[in-house]
This record gives sequence, C-alpha cells and structure tokens, in this order.
Amino acid sequence: MTVDIANTPGQYDRTLAEEFPILPPTQYDSTIVGVGTASSATSYSQQDLLDTFAISDPKIRSVFLNSAIRRRFLELPLPAPDGTPSSETQADLLGRHKKLAVDMGKRALQACLDDAGATISDIRHLCCVTSTGFLTPGLSALLIRELGIDRHCSRTDIVGMGCNAGLNALNVVSSWSVANPGELAVVLCTEACSAAYVLDSTMRTAVVNSLFGDGAAALAVVGRPAGDSAGTPDRPRILKFASCIIPDAVDAMRYDWDSVQNRFSFFLDPQIPYVVGAHAEIVADRLLANTGLRRSDIAHWLVHAGGKKVIDAVTVNLGLNRHEVRHTTGVLRDYGNVSSGSFIFSYERLLQEKVTAPGDYGVLMTMGPGSTIETALVQW
Repeated sequence: MTVDIANTPGQYDRTLAEEFPILPPTQYDSTIVGVGTASSATSYSQQDLLDTFAISDPKIRSVFLNSAIRRRFLELPLPAPDGTPSSETQADLLGRHKKLAVDMGKRALQACLDDAGATISDIRHLCCVTSTGFLTPGLSALLIRELGIDRHCSRTDIVGMGCNAGLNALNVVSSWSVANPGELAVVLCTEACSAAYVLDSTMRTAVVNSLFGDGAAALAVVGRPAGDSAGTPDRPRILKFASCIIPDAVDAMRYDWDSVQNRFSFFLDPQIPYVVGAHAEIVADRLLANTGLRRSDIAHWLVHAGGKKVIDAVTVNLGLNRHEVRHTTGVLRDYGNVSSGSFIFSYERLLQEKVTAPGDYGVLMTMGPGSTIETALVQW
C-alpha cells in the first residue's frame, strides 16, 4: 500500500487503523503435535561389540556387560585385516557424521510430520541439534536442501550442548511457536555417536564406547490459543521450563583433543551420576515452583537415558519408582544413550502406551555438559 501523506491529510492514520487494527491480546500455548524417531542401520549387542573390538580386559568387559544396555545402533568402520574396526581419521569421522546425521534426520523428521498429519511444505521453523560432529553449513541448511523444505523457512542450529540440548531446543521452538501461532516448528535431534568414537584400550574410552548409540528424534510444535488443545490425550501443552547449571562440574563432560589419536575424545567423569542426582531435586522443585504442583502430582516422568547410574541417581533423589522411569530404562536397554534425542524416544514410547489422560502433568528432564540439567513441564 502506498499513501501520499502530504496530499491526504488525516487519511494516513485512518487507513493504518483500518488495515492494521489493534486486536485484544490473546494468550497462546505451544503444543507438541507430532513425534518421530530413527536410527542407523545395524544394531549390536554389548557382547557383539566386545567381540568386534577384540576386548579381553576384564574390567572393560564388565563396563560393557553391566551397563543395562541390551543393544545399540551403530555405524562401525569396515574391519581391518585382523578383523577389528579399521582406524579412522577425524576427517573420516566428520564425513560419517554428516552422512548419518542427514540420513537419520530425514527419516525422523518425516516420521514426525506423518504423526502430526503435516507435510514438508508446512514447516516454518527448523531447529537442528547435534553434538557428535561439527558442520558448516549446519544440519538445518543441509536438510532444507535434501528435503526441499521452503528456502524461506527460519532455522536454528544448536551444537556443543550435549545430551541436554534437546530441551534447550524445545525451549527455543516453544517460544517461536507462541510468537508465530498456527505455524509448524520442528525440533530435530540427530546424533551419530559412532562417528565420535575413539578406539583404544583406556578405561576413559571404554566408558564412552560402552554407552552411546546412533539415533535421531523429532518433535513438531504449534502455537495455539490457550486451552485450545485441552482434553487431547496425546497432544500435551508445554507450560514451563527450568534449568540448573553446576559450574563446579563444568569439565565433568567434555570433548578434548587427543593428540595421539589426532581426533576429539569425549570424557565422562565417573562422579557425574552423583553430581546430577544431587541437583535433580533442586531443578525439579524450581520447575514446579508457583504452579501449585508437587512431585507426587506428576503422572509421567521422561528422563534422559544417560546411563544406568545416572538413572538410578535421579530416581533415588526424586523419590521415583522403577515404573515411573520405565521408558527411560527401556530406551537405554534398546538404544543406549542416543544423546540429545533420548527423552524424545521415551516420549514416543509413552504415547504408544496410550495411558495419558486429559489433565495429566509430565516432566521432561535432560542432563549434559555444563554440567546442566534441563526440565520442562507439560500437560495433556
């Protein structure tokens, strides 16, 4: 619209008011409307991996076999002449990360859209999360090209935040959806953990190699008028987020450069389960503050499958029982720790049970480098 202000006295204000009326404020909620997951092609039992890596050290074997993990999906390099996986350079690992992250990401995203009854053309914001490799341009740009997503789609890439990053991303996308009601936004966590492996005989490496698996998971989110989704048993509203960083444990989970292997190596401090457990109650209470809710009012707990000791520590400190973390332990058993998307795998399993009811509250909890615990409160 073009308006000649000089020649239309008094008309400018009137025309703007007509074209852009001031509407009464409306409260919007962000609602999770779809979920999808994917993994790499091949799964291994822990015994398979011990045989593949030719591991004979009894202490390292014990770490693998007492991990509460039955199988994991991994993309391992072709075997060397001695039958063990061949050595890879950091460039090889980054190339594998790119290939796997895009492939798994495409499949998880499509499954999520199918669940939401949406299509690629509906996506208006894409937030991609990964910590198992670095890419520029980021995964969001690669997926927009690969899938033919509208090139005007807004996007965010979250890297380096580790296993807690899925909830960091959901916080970003939740805010975006409230600011853009009715538009579809997607969180996509795609982690090619096998592209971050170091093969040596140290206990540090054994802990990491015994735990992580490849996987991708996506959530679709839409901003709707408050109460619009009430009474929908499989479409929870996102109500609130709370986080807690533990500065004294900032180095407890980290990537280091291994100058011997010429690649990055991930480190997990043996004390991290107890550090996380000790702070889980603090952040959970902060999440529920001013809501009138107690922990006993939460019907569904979806905790990051960070490892057996992490799950045990959180369960004890929050006063939960094994049934309340059944999906967390189930995901760990069947997939291992798939990093930032683990809680989404648990969420998908909860929906498949069809046990949620209108009015139920749920808490999502992740933890990762920082050391940080992230939480979200949702209601069906």
